Amino acid sequence: MSKERIIIFDTTLRDGEQSPGASMNTEEKIQIASQLERLGVDVIEAGFAAASPGDFDAIHRIAQRVKTSTVCSLARALEKDIKAAGEAIAPAPKKRIHTFIATSPIHMEYKLRMKPDEVIRRAVEAVEYARTFVEDVEFSLEDAGRSEMGFMKEIIDATIEAGAGTINIPDTVGILLPDEVKARIAELKAFIGDRAIISVHNHNDLGLAVANSLAAIQAGARQVECTINGLGERAGNAALEEIVMALRVRSDVFSDVETGINTREIYPTSRLIASITGIEPQPNKAIVGKNAFAHESGIHQDGVLKNKLTYEIFSPEEIGLDVNDTLILGKHSGRAAFKAKLEKLGFTLDEEELNEAFERFKELADKKKEIYDDDLRALVTSQMTTIEKTWELVALQLMDSTGGVPSAAVTIRKNDGTEITDAGIGDGTIDAVFKTIDRITGYHGQLMDYKVKSVSRGKDALANVTVQVQFDDNEPAIIGHGLSIDTMLASARAYLGALNSYISMQGMLKKRHSREGNV
Repeated sequence: MSKERIIIFDTTLRDGEQSPGASMNTEEKIQIASQLERLGVDVIEAGFAAASPGDFDAIHRIAQRVKTSTVCSLARALEKDIKAAGEAIAPAPKKRIHTFIATSPIHMEYKLRMKPDEVIRRAVEAVEYARTFVEDVEFSLEDAGRSEMGFMKEIIDATIEAGAGTINIPDTVGILLPDEVKARIAELKAFIGDRAIISVHNHNDLGLAVANSLAAIQAGARQVECTINGLGERAGNAALEEIVMALRVRSDVFSDVETGINTREIYPTSRLIASITGIEPQPNKAIVGKNAFAHESGIHQDGVLKNKLTYEIFSPEEIGLDVNDTLILGKHSGRAAFKAKLEKLGFTLDEEELNEAFERFKELADKKKEIYDDDLRALVTSQMTTIEKTWELVALQLMDSTGGVPSAAVTIRKNDGTEITDAGIGDGTIDAVFKTIDRITGYHGQLMDYKVKSVSRGKDALANVTVQVQFDDNEPAIIGHGLSIDTMLASARAYLGALNSYISMQGMLKKRHSREGNV
């Protein structure tokens, strides 16, 4: 019996990036998109083209890189948004515009301040305009979970007639229960028939996103929108890895459907996303959490030793977790082995990038006896940036003692080659470092968040520092990442990374305003 395809629509690069602290630069987004393509994702929602020049550029470059997956951009039901989306995805062999408008009474009255008939007219105009750029148009009914069925049918009918091939029913606030989702999708499936594909986008506010997605599939939905590791704003989205493995493991229930996902790429993809965003899945996270295959109970250990199926419903190898291949490479490893390992971890680097990564690997190997997969992921992701380094750390010297005054001497180099050295004191060594950097550069940042985590294990483990710094009271905090065996060095690099990002963003905004002023 032939099976129907469940379209996997991944929105890690769009909705996933809306997780607090999950901001990514263009090079990081390209690497993630390449890995999602390797994973077998059908549709990659690469971002929101109208949101910023940076988003537009990232989507455009992903559209140039990705060949087999459909590249999609989100767009409000506004002409300028749709035009930006169409232009951003233009180079992609397979492309989609995903446009949306709110349909719940509360959103229409208080957010849109529009009457229902105005909303329908706007939706139809958006779909028709999107069709001038692409054949593949998806229309979403924002807050469908709280929308009235009669109005949903009316706007769905109109947008299908206008050319929408996919109708997305999002539970935007994560309020529905599985039986409610199942009933709604079944009714809509009977109404829509084969005129369009029904999609669902479930948020996890009540911890039901995956359950609701599976219920929707049972009722006839044939596309699910999800993210790697369940990333997303608030409590996140339905986790791709959980949906895919549930369909696979419970093939007795879902015998009539299948996905095109290469499950052996699930774990590498999860680790790549965690390395780039700095957001680790909780230890007990289903499928990809570090405890997912850990057995502490004596009874469980005994059972697994006799037969893994006693307590493991699928093997770690099925998701690409090779328990015998975590300790890798060393100071004597060659460039070919290094390149092969990076490819296995999901990285596609050009010659220049590979050479830079290999040099950094050799430097690390001289300082660190054992190098793990996560060390390599952190090493490579830390160099992924198209942001010009206006300021770069040259040297750092610290002094502190019990009862003493913490101080820092910092030397940084400007992009014109000028090196500046200064020293200062602070309430602690990190405070002293950041204040000295502020004095040298002339910028004054307010540290909003500071996180440090060990990349792997051992006393010589790499420290990965993430900071959020606000340089302007009227603008959001900027994220910076720093990596080093020395935590203080990593902290200084993270702070400078945030500063460089801020300077780059200001430069892009000035160029954008200049272009708009000339029009």
